[in-house]
Amino acid sequence: MTALDSGARVWAGLAVTPSSELMFIVGVLLAGALAGEFIAATTRLPRVVGYTLAGFLAAAFGHGVTLPLSGAAQTVTDLALGLLLFEIGSRVNLRWLRRNPGLLATSLAEALLSAAAVALVLRAFDVGWPTALACALLAMPAPAAMSGRVALEMGAEGQVTQRAQLLTALNTGYAVIALTLMRTWWAADDGGSLPQALAGMAISLLTTLGVAALLAGAVYLAARRLDLRNESAALLLFGLVAFAIVAARSIGVSTLLMPLLAGLLLRNTCARPWVWPRHFGTSGGALVLMLFVIVGSAWSPSLLVAGGFAALALLAARWLGKAVAIVALAPWAGASWRQGLALSVTMMPLSGTALVMLSELMRAEAQLAAGAVPIILASIAVLELAGPVAVQLALRLAGELPPAPTPRKESQP
Repeated sequence: MTALDSGARVWAGLAVTPSSELMFIVGVLLAGALAGEFIAATTRLPRVVGYTLAGFLAAAFGHGVTLPLSGAAQTVTDLALGLLLFEIGSRVNLRWLRRNPGLLATSLAEALLSAAAVALVLRAFDVGWPTALACALLAMPAPAAMSGRVALEMGAEGQVTQRAQLLTALNTGYAVIALTLMRTWWAADDGGSLPQALAGMAISLLTTLGVAALLAGAVYLAARRLDLRNESAALLLFGLVAFAIVAARSIGVSTLLMPLLAGLLLRNTCARPWVWPRHFGTSGGALVLMLFVIVGSAWSPSLLVAGGFAALALLAARWLGKAVAIVALAPWAGASWRQGLALSVTMMPLSGTALVMLSELMRAEAQLAAGAVPIILASIAVLELAGPVAVQLALRLAGELPPAPTPRKESQP
């Protein structure tokens, strides 16, 4: 086997030896870091574009990750998304929804309308109802990773940035629970007992809530004795969240819903604000970088062709559904039309959350997922590159980006 062949197997996530796993992680980290810094140095675009471009180019040369995710690719994706969802959940104050019911209505409307629009459009492309509904649920959540990372790098602050975090947290929860319900229904429809399937689903959700409560409690106890802004304390926090995510994966509960619920519990059962380094410091930042490279490489030219116009139609219907709901309800939610339009654009990307949900669906319902794979992966491939630019433009439209520094004029001798 040549060195090139060996590298291809590492990129594809097929090798299982510890050295190959380490090579995979190092290769992803180096490629993403170099591409991100190149983009930052040569353009005004976010580094996320460079991270994604590194994965995109790897996939173009046949070295993308394979689905369902496994090995190092699955570990990195689970940890990075789990950390991001825990962080977003811990910054979302659900009391805001009680004070502003228009926000709750906006959240429900954008999730339901976008899902319905996707399902109906795919049916127009002769996609079967089960596949169309699966794609609708997979396309429901906005990406926690992309919008949050772009806002952080650009230094965005304001109502649109905060509302994007809230809507992302809520529609991720809706999508995971709805997909679990659908899988339960399919299991019963295939000859199983519906009460037994519902009981299994209830046990799974309660277990997820239990693990989330344990994680929230552990972080709360650590925060009583440590300053979480300290680097060592942040590393302990990183370890607690990572351990809970690994435990969730081992017992078979959602690695998306558990950290999100833990963050929400932590934020909304305690009045104190929670402050720690973004992405829990350098370790979390490295994982997030690798996440974008991995998600950006989860496609192939053949999948783009197979997804075809159905994927483009899904993207158009998805954004239109979200935009109509968010802009129409903006006055009730206390936002201007301009803020509503900007917020709808921040909801446009489709990223790691959909990829993980698709991977789990492939393990549970391989035959059903087969029809959704090309459509969803083609959609992710398009929006992984276009999404960060769209979020940046939306935040600029909302006026929430700090002014660009003016270059210093050299004094004349």
